[in-house]
This record gives sequence, structure tokens and C-alpha cells, in this order.
Amino acid sequence: MRSSNPVFSRRGFSRDNGYAGFNAQPQAGGAAVGTQGNPYAQPQGGNPYAQNPYAQQDLQYGAPPQAPVTTGRMTMDDVVMRTGTTLGVLVVTAALAWALLPVDDANISRSYGIAIGAGLLGMVLALVQSFKRKASPALILSYAAFEGVFLGVVSSVVDNRIADGAAMQAVLGTMGVFLSVLIAYKAGWIRVNRRFVGFVMAAALGFIMLMAVNLLFAVFGGGDGLGFRSGPLGILMGVVGILLGAAFLALDFKQVEDGIAYGAPREEAWLAAFGLTLTLVWIYMEFLRLISILNSSD
Repeated sequence: MRSSNPVFSRRGFSRDNGYAGFNAQPQAGGAAVGTQGNPYAQPQGGNPYAQNPYAQQDLQYGAPPQAPVTTGRMTMDDVVMRTGTTLGVLVVTAALAWALLPVDDANISRSYGIAIGAGLLGMVLALVQSFKRKASPALILSYAAFEGVFLGVVSSVVDNRIADGAAMQAVLGTMGVFLSVLIAYKAGWIRVNRRFVGFVMAAALGFIMLMAVNLLFAVFGGGDGLGFRSGPLGILMGVVGILLGAAFLALDFKQVEDGIAYGAPREEAWLAAFGLTLTLVWIYMEFLRLISILNSSD
């Protein structure tokens, strides 16, 4: 299974890469031990981190292999700390950009220019990290810093020129989605299986294609293109974007859980932090856009 985030699907927690694969052996009938009913099980290959001599015995009883009791393995504390550090850098640079890059009539062009430049740099750094085979904390934190500058200016524009308090509302909305999905996932109300993954990825592809077509119509035809960024249709697309972000979070939680369960190395926690940050930024931007549309239609 591949995560919604390119960083997860590229390297860190993809079952296709074996990080979270089941170390199962084929039976005479062709099925792997412990794979019945499990859509993620791999018939061959296995978990390269499963060095526990009792792992194969566990598999015979249908239990997943245990991570070796050694240092250097990723834990939930590692993921929480790295994610907190990455989000902390993003929040600090966003606050600095808000305070130091005014969006009044005299300075808005300069602030917009800096924000767009920071956003492009953040995008480039995110792509570079996504295609690297190993996590680079420097790249990830640099991405967070530049993305924070972009978000700080955009949030300031929306908050000061469109809807007072929009940034705080978007932050609270993002936190609410994160906690809701986490609770639902841990309670088993959300089951990340092949059908769920296929539906989410198909919906995400359709959403991105619609946004791209709308952008092309807006650039060459003027106005709001097909109307996906304003009015009732814009509100609907904003809600869909937030729901997609929530689904991405469920995929990310599954990948992190699998990475921990199957003994991924500790440095992969930076990939978890990077992927979760990407998803949270997506949700925040969708909330900010939805709030802007709702206030514009008043």
C-alpha cells in the first residue's frame, strides 16, 4: 500500500518497499502463512528489519513479526518529537512572516513576492526530499521554514482583508480534523484497506485534475475559471478538499503504525513528520480557502 504523501510512497513506509511487509513464506497451495484476509500481506520478500529469531514462529500463528529489541528503531515518541519539531519551525516562521511582512496597500506586492518565492522554494525542497532515498532533516526543516513564510503571508492577507479571525479558525479546524481522524482510526471506525486506499487515491486524482482544469480556464479565460473557487460550487469543493485531507491522515496513520510495528529505522521518523506536515498544510489551506469563500458570499 502506498500513502497519499509522496514521501511515504517513495521510501519510508511503503509496503512495496518491504518496510512494512509481512515476512511470510508461501504454503504449498501458494498462499502465504498469516496472509489470509490481509490485503497488505506480501507473498514474498518480507520485512528486512525482522531479525527476531521468533518472528517466523509468530507468523505460523498468524501474528505479525515483532521488531527486534535493539536500539535505532523508530518509536511513536520519535514520530511525535520530529513532527513537533517540523511543525514548530513552520509555525515560528509563519508568525515571523505575519509580523514582518505587512499586507497593507503600500507593502502587499513585496510581501506577496516574498511569499510566492518562499512557496516555490518549499515546493522544490519537498519534491527533492520526496525523491531522496533517505530522510534529510535539513531538507525537511528548510521546507517547513519556507512553507511557514508562505502560509504566514497568505494567512495574514485572508485574516486582514477578507475574514477577521480566519487564520485561527483554520488552525482550530485543522486541529479538529486531526484529532477526530486519530480518534476514529484508533477506535477502529476507519479501516484502511485496499478498497479505502483505491477510493481515496481515485478521489484525490479527480480533485487535482478538476483544480488544474479550473486553473487553466482562469488563466486563459479570466475570472474564476469553472467556478470551483467561489460560490456554492467553491464551498462544495472546499468541503471535499478537507474530507480528502482527513482521508490522507488515515493513510498516514496506518503507514506510521506499520513502520513502528515492523521495525523501521529511527531516521524514518523524519519522513513521518514530513508526510504528516504535508497533509496538515493541505487541510489548513483548504479550511482557509473555504472560510474565504464563505465570507466573500456574505
